[in-house]
Amino acid sequence: MVRRRRRRTRNLPSDPVELTIDRISHEGRGVASNDGKVAFVEGGLPGERVMARYLHCRSSFDETTAIEVLDPSPDRVTPPCPYFTVCGGCSLQHLASLSQIEFKQELLLDQLHHATGLDTDSIELLNIERGPTLHYRRKARLAVRYVEKKGGALVGFREKHSTFVTQMDSCHVLTTGISRLLTPLKELVNKLDARRDVPQFEVAAGNNDAGKSTVALILRHLQPLSAEDLDTLSEFAADFDCELYLQPKGPDSIHKLWPAEGEDRLHYLVIDPSFPNLPLTMKFHPADFVQINEEINSKAIRLAIDLLDLEPADRVLDLFCGLGNFSLPLARHCRQLTGIEGSEEMVTRAGENATTNNIGNASFEMANLYELSGSETWLGKKYSKVLLDPPRSGALELIDWLVQCGARKIVYISCNPATLARDASLLVNGGYALRRAGVMDMFPHTAHVESIAEFELVK
Repeated sequence: MVRRRRRRTRNLPSDPVELTIDRISHEGRGVASNDGKVAFVEGGLPGERVMARYLHCRSSFDETTAIEVLDPSPDRVTPPCPYFTVCGGCSLQHLASLSQIEFKQELLLDQLHHATGLDTDSIELLNIERGPTLHYRRKARLAVRYVEKKGGALVGFREKHSTFVTQMDSCHVLTTGISRLLTPLKELVNKLDARRDVPQFEVAAGNNDAGKSTVALILRHLQPLSAEDLDTLSEFAADFDCELYLQPKGPDSIHKLWPAEGEDRLHYLVIDPSFPNLPLTMKFHPADFVQINEEINSKAIRLAIDLLDLEPADRVLDLFCGLGNFSLPLARHCRQLTGIEGSEEMVTRAGENATTNNIGNASFEMANLYELSGSETWLGKKYSKVLLDPPRSGALELIDWLVQCGARKIVYISCNPATLARDASLLVNGGYALRRAGVMDMFPHTAHVESIAEFELVK
C-alpha cells in the first residue's frame, strides 16, 4: 500500500499585516501586494489601507481578512446584516449598492475587451436593471447541522471559506417569508428523532394554487423518518402555512408530505407591458430552477423582448429554455417559438405552462445541447432570432451551429461574464457584431454577475 504524504500546514504569521487594496477580484475580495506577493483581503475595498489577519499562506498568494480599516473607501457602507462577516451567503454588503453594479459592469466590459479585442466604447451600454437589494432571494439551499455544544440545530448558509453552518436567526437577502422561518426551522430540527440525519432544507417562495404567497420546504433526510417525526413535520407545515416535501434519496425521491392534496407546484407571474391585463402564470416545482430575483427576472424578460426587436413573422429559438420563463413571453410577439432544454422534466413543465397560458405557437423539445448528434429535427429549421440563457459553463458547443444558423439577432443572457466573453469572441469572428451589453442586479451583495448582450448579423 502506498501511503500518501500528509501536506504540512504552514505556520501562519501571528501578527497582522498592513496592506493597501488595489482592486477587487472577480469573487469580491480585495487584492493587494504583500512584499511582491499577491494577497487577497476579505472585506477590503479599492484604495483602502487595512490591517489584515492571515487565513492561509500559499506559495503564490496569501489569503487574509481585514480586521481594521485604517483609511476607508468613500464607497464603504455598514453591512445591513449582523452575520455578514461570518456568513458566506454574501460577499459585498460592505460596498455601496451602486458601486457593486459599477464593479460588475467594469468586470463584464473588461472580460469582453480581452476576449474579443473590441474597444468597449463601440459597445452600447444598456441601462442597469435594478430592483430591491434586500429580501429579494426566493430560492436557496440552507445547510443544517445539529451541534449539541452550540445549543442544538443550526440552519443557514455556510460560513465564509468553511463547511461550518452560520449561527443565524434571520437573513437580509432571503424573502421575508423564508427569513422568518429560520428560527422555527432550528426548533423543528431539535424536536426530530432524526435531527442528526437532516443535512439541508431547500426553500422556495411563490404563490400556491389559491394565489396566496407561500413557502415550500424540501427536507433532505439520510435515514427513514419515524411516525412521530412525520407528525411533527406535518404540524409545523400546518402551523406556519407552508408546503413541505421530503427527499430521502436523490432528486427523483422528492414527494410532498403537507398538504396531501393540491398540485405539486408553486407559481409566479410575469407581466408583459404589451399585455398588461394578461399576466403569464409560470408554474414550477419547488425543486425546479427559477431565477432567484423575481423583479429583475421580469425586467430581464422585457429587455430581451426589446433587444430581439420581435416582429409578427419571426421564428424564434430559445436555447436552455427551462420551464418557459423567456419562451412564453417571447411567443406572444412572434409567429413561432421553439424551446430546447436538456431536462425532459423541464420540457414537460414548459409545455404545461404553455397550456396554462393558452399559448399555442410555442413548442418544446429535449436535447443535450452540449452533445448534439446533428440529427435533431429542430437543427434543420430556420430561425430569425435566437435567445440563449445557458448555465455558467456557457454555450461553446453551440456557437458553430449558431453561426451557421444565420439568425439576424442573438440575445445572450449569462450568469458568468467569462464564458459570455469567450462565446462572444467566437460569434464576432463568425460574422456577428456585438451591439449592446450590460449587467442586471440579479444578485445584490454577491459577486455573481448576471449580464445580457445583443449580437446582430453583419456578414
